[in-house]
Amino acid sequence: MSIKPGPECTNMAEVRAGVDALDREIVALLRRRFDYMDAAARIKPERGAVRDEARKQQVIAQARAAAAAAGLPADAVAAMWETLVEASIAYELEEFDARRVTPR
Repeated sequence: MSIKPGPECTNMAEVRAGVDALDREIVALLRRRFDYMDAAARIKPERGAVRDEARKQQVIAQARAAAAAAGLPADAVAAMWETLVEASIAYELEEFDARRVTPR
């Protein structure tokens, strides 16, 4: 089955196929985003630099504005980005620590 754009879907099988395809793309994009967290963990000189509240708020505000501009529910998107950024910070902290573990 080919994936149709949402406005062209005429049945739920087409809708679900489109959603499933987009979910795969979103996961691939998240992999790319977390690759940047790997780079940040490698580049940042100290663990305390991992959490940057000003940057966190900037990223969430940008997502909120982009959502509003796209006609999406800005509050919901901001909440998703809050979760995404916190997960990214947790991942980066794990990577930071793993890179600095001294082998025994």
